[in-house]
Amino acid sequence: MSDGPAEEWDNGNPERLYVVTGGRSGNSEETAIDLVTLVRARSGPPPGMAPEQAAILRLCTSPLSVAEISAYLNLPVSVVTVLLADLLADKRVEARPPIAPALLPDAALIEAVMHGLERL
Repeated sequence: MSDGPAEEWDNGNPERLYVVTGGRSGNSEETAIDLVTLVRARSGPPPGMAPEQAAILRLCTSPLSVAEISAYLNLPVSVVTVLLADLLADKRVEARPPIAPALLPDAALIEAVMHGLERL
């Protein structure tokens, strides 16, 4: 026996996730979105936007990774990537890979600096 519509429309319910993504799954080939892709909203949500996409725009006023968005919204990453692909296509968000860590200088250069400092 059900306690009401809230119990029937659970956030983790596969039917709800199917509706949220319009039946689509996974990542499209033209957008390379992975767990560490950083997403930033270009504007706030317009009136009438789907609640999940509006939540993404509100969350991403500063850059967040796809994994963080997924955790904050309590949605699977596959669902978030579909929603982000739509937002990217509409130019409502911008996405970029994270900044790569700086490459370490050559070990010989580090040794030369250390020897130079020892001579001081």
